[in-house]
Amino acid sequence: MRRREFIALICGTAAAWPLAARAEQRTNPARIGYLSSSSPPDGNLESFIRGMGVVGQSEGRDFVIEARYARRDYSKFPALADELLRAHVDLIVAGGPAFRTWRLAAVPVPVVFLFSGDPVDAGIVASFARPGGNVTGVSLLSLDLSIKRLDLLKEAAPTMTRVAVLSNPTHPGEASELKATREGAHALGLDIEHFSVESDDEFEPAFAAIGQSKCDGLIAFPDALKNFNRQKIVAFALRRRLPSIYGWKMYADAGGLMSYGPILDDVSVRVALYVDKILKGAKPADLPVEQPTKLEMVVNLKTAKALGLEIPPGLILRADALLE
Repeated sequence: MRRREFIALICGTAAAWPLAARAEQRTNPARIGYLSSSSPPDGNLESFIRGMGVVGQSEGRDFVIEARYARRDYSKFPALADELLRAHVDLIVAGGPAFRTWRLAAVPVPVVFLFSGDPVDAGIVASFARPGGNVTGVSLLSLDLSIKRLDLLKEAAPTMTRVAVLSNPTHPGEASELKATREGAHALGLDIEHFSVESDDEFEPAFAAIGQSKCDGLIAFPDALKNFNRQKIVAFALRRRLPSIYGWKMYADAGGLMSYGPILDDVSVRVALYVDKILKGAKPADLPVEQPTKLEMVVNLKTAKALGLEIPPGLILRADALLE
């Protein structure tokens, strides 16, 4: 697979702890707090640590990780953040779900997010160009991606007429993503039927409802909840013989037909670059929120065969990776 470059960021500053002073005075490894919405092992955390290695930061020698796991219970984030502050972390790296219940104004250290939603809609930052406060980071949301995924799925399954969209309505930016998907579907002559999931327990009822519908394709909007449950989602799509597309390669690796979106390790390397800068005294206010500019498309040919699909040669040629 070709490596692709992404843009990512790190953020925020604490008035009480000037960054430059901390950078000059540090003699021990930096303490990096990591708020995970999932459970261990967390692929995002593992990818971030690999990214730190790429920028020359060695775990143990240059930094240590203080990880806290919400296990998809987002109400735990305020208490987990307090634990990290009591551990005297130098900065916190967090996924988007953490900000639903976590008050940023109370956090006296820089906060870096990696967020698949819209941080402006979520009230995390004032704008992409001028985040304000002590927070900035990377947003992976692009409405163009939603339209492109639908277009790719239609190309792979040209007889498809009605697409089930599986999404989490509490995920910031979900309404905009759904609107863009509906508009893209209309242009392609497709119908959209929306199915919501807000917790682990809601997947089976959603699957049952999709099974009773007339949908003959599936799109799952990416977020932490569905990432954790991806095995369930792709297994359901295979059982129902639904061509499907997702936002991360991990879904295609798990058996999904296709994925189109950012490359996790490349995003993590970019995040690590900004963590490195901020720990060395860079001002987070100078690092605006940015989005990925390059993407990867993955096609699972084994799944295509199981579904009885003949993937068009043009689509195969454009794929960045083919799984067989």
